[in-house]
Amino acid sequence: MNAHGTAVLDLNADLGEGFGRWHLTDDEALLSVVTSANVACGFHAGDPSTMRRVCERAAERDVRIGAQVSYRDLAGFGRRAMDVPPDELADEITYQIGALRAFARAAGSDVAYVKPHGALYNRTVADAEQAAAVVAGVLRAGGALPVLGLPGSRLHEAAAGAGLPVVTEAFADRAYTAAGTLVPRRTPGAVVLDPDAVVARSVRMAREAAVTSLTGEEVTVRARSLCLHGDTPGAADLARRVRAALEAADVRLEAFA
Repeated sequence: MNAHGTAVLDLNADLGEGFGRWHLTDDEALLSVVTSANVACGFHAGDPSTMRRVCERAAERDVRIGAQVSYRDLAGFGRRAMDVPPDELADEITYQIGALRAFARAAGSDVAYVKPHGALYNRTVADAEQAAAVVAGVLRAGGALPVLGLPGSRLHEAAAGAGLPVVTEAFADRAYTAAGTLVPRRTPGAVVLDPDAVVARSVRMAREAAVTSLTGEEVTVRARSLCLHGDTPGAADLARRVRAALEAADVRLEAFA
């Protein structure tokens, strides 16, 4: 909520998650809905041509471009746990941001923020060493790039300690634990598949800063940005429904960067 009691929210989605001839996300449709685009940088998905196309389309629509950095895991879509030495991980974060920045600037825009993907996102919630490595990579890439992540995470702790802006995020289609973290994807019910439930959760998160955990507890979720996953069936239609419901609930949709 802002000082006038109006809810202000950014809508982000993971885009560019294809590789070569395979396309996973409906980038064109989602870019007409979201205010920020988490663009795959080639480590969990994405390739140079896909990165270029998404950056060009995002720039045309005034959608903010974010670097969605990941462990080097194309085969596992970046969702497999990996142990990467901190120095190496920091270098890989810098590399990914730099690659996307080249395409973003060529499109007349720039990388506006950074968000880890998949296993790296979840690892940096509680792992201070890996979180510090991500932040080191962001710093080396240059500029005080905001870091998008889970509230209360070690990633946000490390980013704030390094002077980087932090942006809190919530997930409309992911189940929460009673502690406010995401339920692991292998757990039954970890992904919310009912479109009506996703829409209702989105509005409640925006207006009440709350969500019901998988085990029934009420959890406070204060977020400036709401993630809509782009790799689920019907993602674009669902994103349109979420946006329409938020606007009907007097939620102002505005990028954070």
